[in-house]
Amino acid sequence: MKLVEPPSCSSPSTIVFIGRNHRGQWVAQQQNGLYGGLFVNRAQAIKYALFENGQHPETIIELPREIELDMGSRPDAAAPKRAA
Repeated sequence: MKLVEPPSCSSPSTIVFIGRNHRGQWVAQQQNGLYGGLFVNRAQAIKYALFENGQHPETIIELPREIELDMGSRPDAAAPKRAA
């Protein structure tokens, strides 16, 4: 049996942010907003992130602040804001 990578893994490992939204749901979202989802627990968010990023746990970042799932048109919407 041949294993097939998900379409979102066309590039080498990408950063996936995970954390809770304002309702307490777990969010996983790729850095550029190409994929993401809502999950009932942390384990499922991590499982999804690992599947989507090609099994690279070192590229999953758990955020200490709230993160909202944004599948809008801005590709960098999930990226953390940097202090000036």
